[in-house]
Amino acid sequence: MSIRATPIALLLTCAMALPVQAETLREAIASAYATNPDITAARAGQRLTDEELVRAKAGIRPTISSTSVLDQETTSPGRFDDQSRLFNSQIQLSQPVWRGGQTINNIRAADKSVLAGRERLRATENQLILDTVTVYLDVLSNQSEVELTQGNVSVLEQQLQASTDRFEVGDVTRTDVAQSDARLALARSQLISAQANLEASRHAYRRIVGNEPVNLQPPPPLPVLPGTPEQAVDLALAESPFVNSAKLAEQSARYSVSSARGARLPSLDATFSVGYTNFRGLNNQIGGIRFSNVEFTQNIGARLTIPIYQGGQQGSAIRSAKARADQLREDATAAERQAIANVRTAFENLLSARATIQAASVAVEANELALEGTRAEQTVGTRNILDVLNAEQELLNAQVQLVRAERNAYVAGYSLLAATGRAEVKNLDVPVALYNAEQYLDRADDRWFDWAAEFDAQPLSTAVLPAETED
Repeated sequence: MSIRATPIALLLTCAMALPVQAETLREAIASAYATNPDITAARAGQRLTDEELVRAKAGIRPTISSTSVLDQETTSPGRFDDQSRLFNSQIQLSQPVWRGGQTINNIRAADKSVLAGRERLRATENQLILDTVTVYLDVLSNQSEVELTQGNVSVLEQQLQASTDRFEVGDVTRTDVAQSDARLALARSQLISAQANLEASRHAYRRIVGNEPVNLQPPPPLPVLPGTPEQAVDLALAESPFVNSAKLAEQSARYSVSSARGARLPSLDATFSVGYTNFRGLNNQIGGIRFSNVEFTQNIGARLTIPIYQGGQQGSAIRSAKARADQLREDATAAERQAIANVRTAFENLLSARATIQAASVAVEANELALEGTRAEQTVGTRNILDVLNAEQELLNAQVQLVRAERNAYVAGYSLLAATGRAEVKNLDVPVALYNAEQYLDRADDRWFDWAAEFDAQPLSTAVLPAETED
């Protein structure tokens, strides 16, 4: 059986009068996905990782270079008297044949780094969507708290006026008026605090989503969640981007160890070169007539390099690579433990919040009846003003607790999704163009010629936030 969140009752009630042009949670996620600088920076970082694989693959390809030399002999500075002139040009092709296994292991390590980077990009997306949901629900819940507190202030203002009027006719004492006045002051302070919290949540929303939170609609029901903690743990261990990226990073480091060991082995290159030489000088003349000595050359050869002693540098590099791999292995274990803890914590928070919703709903209904009865009893003299004030405060506390519990339940649900790697745009029916992390690498792989290597990545834009306006 899967867990599905119930609609947020108080937020639904507050949304009945919203205009048609209101922002939904999916639209907020789409805006953050397209414009948040954290995820756009992560995408640029992934492209940087992709280029490491491109460079590693270049190690199996030939290189071509050209060298040209012009040498003119003169007898004095600034005087070109044509004593002798040499022009030499050469083109050389070098093809790596054997690198002690370094090239293939570098490619394998870079390939695993690319996959690990894509998992880190998934992790960034999951965290961004969780942050978006959190600030979205914070704004909604804080708005509800402000509205509830404002309503309480209005009621207490009327209560204070009524107490003052009754005191003037001698129906109540000055103590009753003072109690009403004190409770109103407390409610106003609570309103100030609620308004401050609302402003803070709006600022956080603007930072993450990229626009002002205007007329936010209630969120839709949560996606289907794992039914048990065990199911959630299994899903997280299989699909969590944090776990997968840590495992892939360890695999990459293992290949780097093999590459470091290969640096101790011989390397072999095949070479081919063609050259042109043109020499004209005093020793190339007959009867005062100078001749040019022109020569064309071509060479085919092989170059074998055998490391003999490198001052302990390669040994240190191997030990460092092994230590790095061991470190990443422990990081992978830690990532698994953290994923399990995150999943179980989110699951317990969800169950706790749902139980709190049920209890708070009962408390709201009971306090509404209690307040109504207390007011009726006050009219017949069996209750005093303090009893009414206490009943009103208890009702407000229960309503605020219900709003917060509903917010906590929804955020806990998305925390569970993020911990299992399911808080992603492709799983949430978000109206936005997906970023294709593979597309850039495919295009970069096809660019073998350095002078036609540059191209634009998938279009990205970070929105310029509008200036805040004062009400």
